[in-house]
Amino acid sequence: MPEVLKAPLVVEFPFTRSLGPVQSAFLTGLRERVVLGVKTRDGRTLVPPVEYDPVTSEEIGELVEVGSTGTVTTWAWNHEPRRGQPLDTPFAWVLVKLDGADTGLLHALDAPGPDSVHTGMRVRVRWAEERSGAITDIACFEPYDGDSAELTGSDGRFEDMVTGIVAPARLDYTYSPGRAQSGYINALSDRRAVGERCPSCRKVYVPPRGACPTCGVATSEQVEVGPRGTLTTYCIVNIKAKNLDIEVPYVYGHIALDGADLALHGRIGGIPYDQVRMGLRVEPVWTDGGRFPDHYRPTGEPDADYDTYKELV
Repeated sequence: MPEVLKAPLVVEFPFTRSLGPVQSAFLTGLRERVVLGVKTRDGRTLVPPVEYDPVTSEEIGELVEVGSTGTVTTWAWNHEPRRGQPLDTPFAWVLVKLDGADTGLLHALDAPGPDSVHTGMRVRVRWAEERSGAITDIACFEPYDGDSAELTGSDGRFEDMVTGIVAPARLDYTYSPGRAQSGYINALSDRRAVGERCPSCRKVYVPPRGACPTCGVATSEQVEVGPRGTLTTYCIVNIKAKNLDIEVPYVYGHIALDGADLALHGRIGGIPYDQVRMGLRVEPVWTDGGRFPDHYRPTGEPDADYDTYKELV
């Protein structure tokens, strides 16, 4: 039985966004240990605050302070915290209606076990020791049986307002290719490129997908293509990517390998970025021990005629 290929993969990027006046005040308030909501025209106080009424879509912006104590309205126990979650020991996810609010705020509750959590229990905010103007300024909630917290009287105006945030987005998963892609990957280790031909339309797809995306029928006939190909279209990259040791600017393009009916992507090297052009004939460049081409370089052949690759642009 052939080996089942699999590999851990991570998709990660920083999500940067600017803040409007409502979110700016809310996050700045957390930095100052103040929780703010926004009041709708019909008198409801929404926490966390939003800029438009979710019922009427009316723009809203009247900020009001609510308490840092509240009541659990619903909850779920988290037996195995994951990386980046508020606590590294088992905890409860809770919706807390803070005193003075009409909606629930989702956060973590530090509790000794699920038997100690119940709907209706009183809790209070545990503030983070270091605060920067983010939801993580609330470290978590904790059980509380005292009086409601006193308000500070804040009107939502602070010095040095938070105007933007950077939120890291990350997805960790294990990828396991199917039969067709496993054949493609294994061929690359021998410095070959293979695709699969559709039995109906006779097009050759690289990388193979196990089925024709046009006809919807299964593919199994393996066809070796390339190694040379034609650059169909490209872009010039001017922003350096994290953990990618390539100096900018560089060119990334779609390459139609000879014999293939689908262009794959790759980096173009061996030529100044401002001399790269559509129709450029290229070939793969392999590094020692590499399982896939490091980049593609010009072959020195005359450029391909546009009519030969226009369907692959």
